[in-house]
Amino acid sequence: MANTIEWFIEQMDCYPQHQGQTNVIFYVYWRVNATDGTYNATSYGTVGVTYVAGTPYTPYSQLTQSQVVGWVQMALGPEKVASIEANLATNIANQANPPVVTPPLPWNAQ
Repeated sequence: MANTIEWFIEQMDCYPQHQGQTNVIFYVYWRVNATDGTYNATSYGTVGVTYVAGTPYTPYSQLTQSQVVGWVQMALGPEKVASIEANLATNIANQANPPVVTPPLPWNAQ
């Protein structure tokens, strides 16, 4: 089964007033979940974003999660996004087929 990967926004820090706008986001807390239906992996982090006066502005109340996820992924860059998702896939693969195991000591096995 292929992994399902979902990006989420957990929280956003804002300046109450900045560059003539209200609730201007400057820090985004993100999380990525991956699952193969049996095993799960999560990665999380933060990224700074900058509003430049005069550029298009979406009021805070009108933002969508997909819009902000787009900002996060753009700030991280395609290589970092691919790396995060690849690491989650490796984590799931290692859960399914552990590369290291610790069996009980043979003299303690029941």
